[in-house]
Amino acid sequence: MAEKTSPPKSVPQKPALPPAGERIAKVLSRAGVASRREAERMIELGEVSVNGAVITSPALNVTPADKILVRGKAIAEAEPARLWLYYKPEGLVTSASDEKGRETVFDNLPEELPRVMSIGRLDLNSEGLLLLTNDGGLKRRLELPSTGWLRKYRVRVNGNPMDPDLEPLRKGIEVDGERFQPMQVAIDRIQGANAWLTVGLREGKNREIRRAMAAINLTVNRLIRISYGPFRLGEMTAGMVEEVKPRVLREQLGEGGGKDAGDAPARARPTRSLQRDAKMAAERSAAIQAGASEREFIRKPRPTSAARPAAGAKPRPTAPKGGPKRG
Repeated sequence: MAEKTSPPKSVPQKPALPPAGERIAKVLSRAGVASRREAERMIELGEVSVNGAVITSPALNVTPADKILVRGKAIAEAEPARLWLYYKPEGLVTSASDEKGRETVFDNLPEELPRVMSIGRLDLNSEGLLLLTNDGGLKRRLELPSTGWLRKYRVRVNGNPMDPDLEPLRKGIEVDGERFQPMQVAIDRIQGANAWLTVGLREGKNREIRRAMAAINLTVNRLIRISYGPFRLGEMTAGMVEEVKPRVLREQLGEGGGKDAGDAPARARPTRSLQRDAKMAAERSAAIQAGASEREFIRKPRPTSAARPAAGAKPRPTAPKGGPKRG
């Protein structure tokens, strides 16, 4: 009588390991060849080869051992992430090329700069702080909505709004079926037929400030971005470029770059919540509307270490007015 045999037990399969290396479009972006999207387009056009074979799909991982050519030339080694502050002048398009033949930001950058990409955009008629980087990964991280960095703008509008007129922007407004998040809005000063406002927001929808102002019957005739998270325009003038020092970049973004640094300024200073900022902005606007001088709200600069007396030191005597008396 034949013995019954039990079916062989199935051996659990180990999950397949992910392929070694990184996606080729990411490697090309890190090497400064192009943005990841542009690199994918170059691959599809057959402009990239790996180990002597032309590839037409970006679904490929590569390692440092692979030989990568772009249009027949070897790519450079990946550089450390770098960041620049650029004062974008009005009238430049924030794109690598323009189908209408208009001048772009990249047409006007200093020649000594490496290939860079913009972090976010400023529209044609806006000016001010634009961040530039040579690193595609850093660009993507800082553009993510989850980063939540506050962007501040000086905005000149045609009209003399009162503080209550701006309340819809502080609460969040819907324009053409699109919901905008609450904004910080303060009236800085009235100047003839115009008013200067300071506006802060944490998202970057297309022409958001201009559309929101139009919804409350105000026309923007000048818009300047003055800060992006911890980075500020400061005393820069149109067309200027300044590189952020590596140490500052590490402090603000972390070793890997692009980590959420909240709204901590580049020069350490206690942070304030969005609600407190909005409350202070509203109080300031109301006071200015009531006739208070704008100078009352300007923080006086702290004395430098050279000018500040040491603890316990006696004050130095000052010379009498009019200079020393002659005998």
